[in-house]
Amino acid sequence: MIRIKNGRVIDPESGFDGAADLILKGDRIYQVRRAGEPEEGLGANEHYDQVIDASGLVVAPGLVDVHVHFRDPGYTYKEDIHTGAAAAAKGGFTTVVCMANTNPRIDDVETLQYVLEEGRKTGIHVLSCAAVSKDFQGRELADMEALKEAGAAGFTDDGIPLRDGAFVRQAMEEAARLKVPISLHEEDPAFIRENGIHHGMISEKLGIYGSPAVAEDTMVARDCMLALATGAWVDIQHISSGNAVDMVRLAKELGAKVWAEVTPHHFTLTEEAVLTCGSLAKMNPPLRTARDRERLIQGLKDGAIDMIATDHAPHSREEKALPLTKAPSGIIGLETSLALGITHLVKPGHLTMVQLMEKMSRNPARLYQLECGRLCAGAPADLVIFDEGESWRVEDFVSKAENSPFKGAVLQGRVKYTICGGQVAYQEKKQQEITVSA
Repeated sequence: MIRIKNGRVIDPESGFDGAADLILKGDRIYQVRRAGEPEEGLGANEHYDQVIDASGLVVAPGLVDVHVHFRDPGYTYKEDIHTGAAAAAKGGFTTVVCMANTNPRIDDVETLQYVLEEGRKTGIHVLSCAAVSKDFQGRELADMEALKEAGAAGFTDDGIPLRDGAFVRQAMEEAARLKVPISLHEEDPAFIRENGIHHGMISEKLGIYGSPAVAEDTMVARDCMLALATGAWVDIQHISSGNAVDMVRLAKELGAKVWAEVTPHHFTLTEEAVLTCGSLAKMNPPLRTARDRERLIQGLKDGAIDMIATDHAPHSREEKALPLTKAPSGIIGLETSLALGITHLVKPGHLTMVQLMEKMSRNPARLYQLECGRLCAGAPADLVIFDEGESWRVEDFVSKAENSPFKGAVLQGRVKYTICGGQVAYQEKKQQEITVSA
């Protein structure tokens, strides 16, 4: 048994934000005792294997990331399932959903089972999507029913947009029948000359054309209407365009089961970061204008955007050192996501802490129909404990990769403990728990 005492407990399901103690028994929350309530049978420290004093700290549901790349199998020099899970735990995540663009693709049961089996050896919950199309070719559906039965959490060809609208409709209909989400990478290559850099003022200064927002907007518009027609649960991945946010908002109003995710780098940075960070600020879709960033934040505030997801995309130092137009797109994000949310959303007053936890825990869990993302008796004992006011410099990463434009930045909000299934998956080294003999 673990007792967490004196913390500021955040439960995004009920909206509770206040002083409480939590008692964990096995892999479940046994009791949430709010300040002033009786202990109900458990009290003295000798009843607990471990007591964590959370005075001055926030206790919240473990974070859930619906969009990570652990590069395993096939690209384990960048990351593997174990190092990716360790990075997630350090960032406060207890559940992650891996993407299918590995080598081989996760388009067959054998590859999916490998990922899930390796994931079970880590200290957190590692789920995985499977591919929508065989070998990401966008022409023939993978055996979605067999993959779901084998444990696929959902389906995506993330990294490769699905260009054939009739095929996308077919895929959505199958996902709707199987009652699982389908997640879509929304960039039409027909409009893109160099990916990863927004077509605009900065790209012109660099002498390249880049990737215009219309490449994203056209596909988002199409897929919002297909979602409405099919009834599928559709996740618009890593949304970056203000116009796309408006289209998602409209689709929701029309009754479509459309969800949208935004990354911390898109609500934090703009296209100008490419001038100072080079390829470390190159990602698909690209960082866009200050106006786009403002509209992303507004989407988080009014509910058009449901989730914050990292799109954790590790690359080697050598790959990112290539010239800007040849370097791969993507950055790591698991170890900085919570702090970026606190620093750029909570501290300026855009979101409350309850709302941030809704975007980072409860809503992602709802999309994948998971029990987690809440703190109440009987819920999974998946928690994060953090100091929202502690400043720290982004320096050392647990991930194999360090391709982050935030390296060297000073952020607020530091994870002290990550507890998954009632077991401590991460503990900040300098933080000492109180251990009491039974």
